[in-house]
Amino acid sequence: MKPVRIFNVVPSLPEPLEPLRELAYNLRWAWDHDSIELFRRLDSDLWDSTGRNPVQMLGSIDQMRLVAAAADDSFLAHLERVSRALEARMAGQNSWFRRVHAPAGNLLVAYFSLEFGLTECLSIFAGGLGVLAGDHVKSASDLGVPLVGVGLLYQQGYFRQYLSQAGWQQEEYATNDFHNLPLRPLARPDGKPLTIEVQFPGRAVTARIWWAQAGRVPVYLLDTNVAANSPADREIAGELYGGDNEMRIKQEILLGIGGYRALEAAQVRPAVYHMNEGHSAFLSLEHVRRLMERHQLSFAEARELASPSLIFTTHTPVEAGHDYFAPDLMDRYFTEYYQELKLNRHEFLALGRRNMDDQNERFCMTVLAMRLAASRNGVSKLHGEVSRRMWQGIWPGVPVEEVPIGHVTNGVHLRSWISNEMNQLYDRYLGPKWREAANGVIWKRVETIPAEELWRTHERRRERLVAFARRRLRDQLKRRGAPQSEIDAAEEVLNPEALTIGFARRFATYKRATLLLRDTARLERILCDAKRPVQIIYAGKAHPRDDGGKELIQRIVSLARDPKFRRHVVFLEDQDMAVSRYLVQGSDVWLNTPLRPLEASGTSGMKAAANGALNLSTLDGWWDEAWRAPRPDSESIGWAIGNGAPYHDPSQQDQVEAEALYDLLERDVVPMFYELGPDRLPRRWIAQMKGCLKNLCPTFNTHRMVREYTERFYLPAFERFGRLEADSAAASRALSSWMNLVRCEWPRVCVEAVEEGSPAAASATAKVGDLVGVRARLRLGALSPADVTVELYLGALDASGHITEPATFPMRHAASPGNGEHIFESTGVPCCRSGLQGYTVRVLPHHPDLASRFLPGLITWAS
Repeated sequence: MKPVRIFNVVPSLPEPLEPLRELAYNLRWAWDHDSIELFRRLDSDLWDSTGRNPVQMLGSIDQMRLVAAAADDSFLAHLERVSRALEARMAGQNSWFRRVHAPAGNLLVAYFSLEFGLTECLSIFAGGLGVLAGDHVKSASDLGVPLVGVGLLYQQGYFRQYLSQAGWQQEEYATNDFHNLPLRPLARPDGKPLTIEVQFPGRAVTARIWWAQAGRVPVYLLDTNVAANSPADREIAGELYGGDNEMRIKQEILLGIGGYRALEAAQVRPAVYHMNEGHSAFLSLEHVRRLMERHQLSFAEARELASPSLIFTTHTPVEAGHDYFAPDLMDRYFTEYYQELKLNRHEFLALGRRNMDDQNERFCMTVLAMRLAASRNGVSKLHGEVSRRMWQGIWPGVPVEEVPIGHVTNGVHLRSWISNEMNQLYDRYLGPKWREAANGVIWKRVETIPAEELWRTHERRRERLVAFARRRLRDQLKRRGAPQSEIDAAEEVLNPEALTIGFARRFATYKRATLLLRDTARLERILCDAKRPVQIIYAGKAHPRDDGGKELIQRIVSLARDPKFRRHVVFLEDQDMAVSRYLVQGSDVWLNTPLRPLEASGTSGMKAAANGALNLSTLDGWWDEAWRAPRPDSESIGWAIGNGAPYHDPSQQDQVEAEALYDLLERDVVPMFYELGPDRLPRRWIAQMKGCLKNLCPTFNTHRMVREYTERFYLPAFERFGRLEADSAAASRALSSWMNLVRCEWPRVCVEAVEEGSPAAASATAKVGDLVGVRARLRLGALSPADVTVELYLGALDASGHITEPATFPMRHAASPGNGEHIFESTGVPCCRSGLQGYTVRVLPHHPDLASRFLPGLITWAS
C-alpha cells in the first residue's frame, strides 16, 4: 500500500542533549574514542546492536534514559568536552595543511571512489579498497587537507555472509535505511531534494544527492532509488558490485559523470580530481567536456588543460581486476556523448585502448584514466613496478623502469584501528602528537613503555578477542541450525592465553588462505601442543561469483569441525569493520600469504602492527617494502615467508612457501612467544612488538600517505591547472597547438648519426673516471631545438646486450649547420664503474607546461 503523505521522524532529545544530534551526524565519532565512550554511556548494548549507529540509537533508545542523562552532571560534562573537541576540529585553525601550506588556501580536491568504508553502519563498501578510501578521507580531515569525497549510496550495499550447514558461503542483502543512518540529503533553496541527471540510452536517469560529514570532509553520495526513475534505473545504485557488465557501466557512468555533476549542483568547485581506481574514470571525460564549454575549447585544448588536474591511483596488479567494456556496449551508452566531445567513434574508443588502432580491442577504464591523467601511481613500491610492466604498452619505446607510473604506498588511519587501551598507552608515553602519526622521533618513545604494561594491555585485547569469537561462533551456529552440543561447545573453543594467529581478508584464491592447511598432520603438531598451544581465527568473504574462494572457506570450516582442531581453528562469518577491529587488536600474529606479486598493497597487517601484532607474511605488497627497509640495529618487526624469489610453477611455490611457513612457526614464532623470563614476560617477543611499532607505525599510516599525495600530486596539480586556465586558458591553447605540431612532425624526428666526441667514447676500452663525450646529429622536421630534449642514455650491458641500470645525461644544442640538421653534444660524462658499458641517444618532446616527460608514441632512439 502506497502512502498518501511521507514525513520523517527524528529523535526527540531533551534540550541539554541537543548537541548529541550534531555529534551523531559527524562521522568523526567513528575514530574518536572519547565520542564512542559518550554514546556507550547512554546504552552500551544498544550501541552494539545498532552496529555503532548513533542516529538509529538516538531514535530507538528508551526516552527515560535520555531524561536521566540530561540530569547527569557527569554525562553533560562529557558531552560538552566532546562537543568542544568537534567544534575545534572543524575550525581547523592549527591543522597541518593550514600550518604548512596556507598559501594554497583555494585548493580543493575531489576524491572519487566506488566504495567508502567509513564505519560499519554505513554499508557502502566491500573490503580493502573502500576501507582505504575511508581512511584517506579521515586522514584528510585530521590534517585539514581541503578534500571532498564522491561515491554512490547503495540501497543494499555489499552482501551479508552466512554459511550453510555444509560450510558453503551464502549471501543475503539487507536494505539500508538512509533516514536512520548518519546521512543527510542535500536540498535546493525551495526545500526540494537536490538532484542531477545523467543521459542513458533513450532516457535521463535522476540521482538524489546525500552527504555524510566525516570530520571536516563531506562525502557526497548518489542515490537512484527515486520516483522519477523506472524500476530498472532505481536499481543502478542498488547493490555494490552486483549485476552484469551493463550494470557496471551504468554505475561507473553515474559515479564519474553523475558525481562530477553532483559537485556542480552542490556548488562545489574542485581544482583537482583524484580517481581511486578506474571505476570513476569517466569523470575525466566530463571534466574535459565542461572545460570545453566553459572556455570554448576544442577537445585537444581542453584535454591539455584537464590532464594536470587529474590524478589516478590503480590498485589492481592482475588483468582480470580491471574493467573492460565491449565496443558495442560503449556505442550504446556514449554515441551522443562523444559527439558532444566533438570526437568520432574511433577517436573516442581509442582513449580506452592500449593499441589505439585496434578496432576490436575492448574499452578499458584503467587505460582511459592512464591516458587522461597526468599523474598515476600504484599503491606500494612493488605494485608500482608491476604496474609499469602491465601498462608499458601505452608508452611504446619507453623503458619499463621509466614508464610514468609512480607509487604512493597505502597506509591505515591509526586511530580508527587501534584499541582504546592502546590509544591511552600511546597518549601516556608518546604524548598527544603521536596522533599526527608520521613522526618517527615520537614513535621512538615506544621504548619508554614498560614491558609489563605493553604486554598486559595486549593480553587484555586477546582475552576480549577470544570472548568475542566465542559469542560470534555461538550465534552463527544457532543461525545455521547446528546441534545443541556443537553450540554449547563454542564456549570452549580457543584459549585466551594461547598464541593467537589472525587471518582476515577477502577470500580470493591468490591470497591462499589455506596455505597453512597444506600439511594437516604438521599443522596438528603445531596447534595442538599441550604445552605451547596455537590457535588461528579466520574471517573474510569470497566474491559471490568466486567459487574458488568459497571452496577455501569451506575447507577451513571443515577443518574447524574436526575434533582435533575444533578448539584451535575458528571461522567467523560476515567479516565487517567490527570483526576486523577485534582481530587486529587482539591477535599476536597477523598471517598474510598472497601469491607474489598479486597483492597490490594490503593494509590489514598495518592495522595489526599498530596494535603490536607481529606480521608473518610472504614478501608481497607493503610487507615486501617494510621488510626490506633499513632498520636501526636490524630490529626485528616480524617474519618473512620465503625470500620473494620468482616461481614459474604456482604449485611448487605453494609447497616451498608452506614449508617455510611451518618452519618459521616451529623454530621461531612459537618458541619465542612461550619463552618467558623470571618475571613471566616474553621479553624477546615484547622487544619485537616495540620494534614493529617504532619502525612501521611512522610510515604505514594514511597521515603519511595523504601528506604524500598532497605534496607530490595535489599541490603541483593545483598550481599547473591554475597556470594553464589563466587568461581564458591561453596557456592551454598554446600547449595544445604546440602538441599538434609535435605529433605532426614527430615522424620526421630522427637521430642520423652518433659520433664520438672524446677518446673514451671512441675507444673500446676506457678507465673508471674517464670522461665520455658524444655528439649526435639530428633532424627535427619543423621542430626547433627548444622543442626537444636530447639525452645520452648510458649504462652497463646485460648478457643479451641491453643497457641496464641506465643513467641519463642532457645533451646541449651545439649548432644548426643548415639543411635541417642540428647537432647536440654531451661532454664530461664520467665512467663511474668498470665492466662492459654502452650508450645510445634518445629524443623527447620538451615544453615548460608538459606535466610528464613521456608522452605516448613520442620518443625516438638512435638506431
